[in-house]
Amino acid sequence: MNHLTINPNLEQCPDFTSAIFQASRTPLLSPTVDDTQAAWQQQLDSDALAAAKQHRLLAEADKQRLAAQHLQEAVNAEEDGKKNCIHHIPIPDQPRPSRAAATVLICDFMLRKLDKAQFVELYYWTNKGLADAKLDFHSVDNDGLVPTAAADGTTTWLPAGTTRPSSAVTVDHLLAPLDFA
Repeated sequence: MNHLTINPNLEQCPDFTSAIFQASRTPLLSPTVDDTQAAWQQQLDSDALAAAKQHRLLAEADKQRLAAQHLQEAVNAEEDGKKNCIHHIPIPDQPRPSRAAATVLICDFMLRKLDKAQFVELYYWTNKGLADAKLDFHSVDNDGLVPTAAADGTTTWLPAGTTRPSSAVTVDHLLAPLDFA
């Protein structure tokens, strides 16, 4: 709904019988419509034209505001694309590699550290670390148990393979990107 910009009670009533309004009042006159009613009809028509003009101006202003907003969003997206270009790299639609279907064995020692929410070296996720885990999986005796103290002080028996790290662990900062390829 359009809001009134001025108070109509404070405006001075125009003289509808003047010569200015005569041209628009003449077609409205009939035996059932007198001068006053014709003048009011003309005022209503002029108010409707003013409201339509104001509505059109508001619609144009909204259209300009939306265009400016879309332009600003496009500029922001372009700047974001420049700043964070790695986030906007398209992901190729390719079938997954066939070797991904192979079972990946993870070192039991690393799994225990993950369960305890402890730091795990990246070495265990490299190809060499996964190969060591596969080798250890076939060579570890599952019957060997080692006593360990739990957090509450009780003694717990764990498989021997889960209590010792791999002897070939490489420190994280010495790993090369090729180790993950």
